[in-house]
Formats: sequence, structure tokens, C-alpha cells
Amino acid sequence: MTATTFRVDGIPAPQGSKRHVGRGILIESSKALKPWRERIAWTARELGVPLRTGAVTVQLAFVMPRPVSTPKRRTPPAMRKPDLDKLTRGVFDALSGLCFEDDARIVDLRATKRLAAVGEQPGLTITIADLTEELA
Repeated sequence: MTATTFRVDGIPAPQGSKRHVGRGILIESSKALKPWRERIAWTARELGVPLRTGAVTVQLAFVMPRPVSTPKRRTPPAMRKPDLDKLTRGVFDALSGLCFEDDARIVDLRATKRLAAVGEQPGLTITIADLTEELA
């Protein structure tokens, strides 16, 4: 099976902490998370991304919205929230059982986060490959 690369447009949402609301009920802190995970899963289904059953390598390239206050001549690193690990968690939950059996199958991960260039849309580029394949 060859490596699969696809893009999901939209503002990446982190999967952060859960909030206790009483009687043992926990809810996700971010209201944007569920629609973001649904968009990721829908895109993978629409493109026919195959389910991988063995060990996989994953590359995630997040493009965060460019703040209005960012200078137009240069793009600084994306060093503000959300945290990169929280962004990856939401993606893994969206793709588990769809592109790989479980996120425990991910044995090699590369994740990056940057601000969008001037005029660029925020989103995420995902590459999934079997462990034996080389990622570009």
C-alpha cells in the first residue's frame, strides 16, 4: 500500500482537558473539537483512505490561522496555543478505526505547526504510510 496524503481545510482544534460537570459526567473543553474531528473523518472517507492494520508512520503539518497583528513581511513561528500534542490527539481520535485500527499502531510520528502565510488558508496536511514505506 502506498503512502496516502490529504489535506483538511479549517481551523485545527485541540483535544485538551475534559471538564467535570457533575455526577461523573465529563465534557470536552473545546466546542470546536467535535466539528474538526468530523471534518477530518469525512475527508478521509470521501477520499477513500485505506484502513491500515499494521504499524504506521504519520506526518501531520498544521497550518494555524494568521493573527491580524502578525507582520505581513515575515511569518514568525507558531509558538502560541494550542499545544502541538493536543492538536495531534484530536486527529488520532478522528482517524482511529478509519485509517488505522487504533492510534497505538502509530510507531513513527512527525508533527509540525506553523502560522499561515499571507493569503493561505489554515488546515492540516496528513500523510499516513505503512512502516515499511518511506515518507517524503
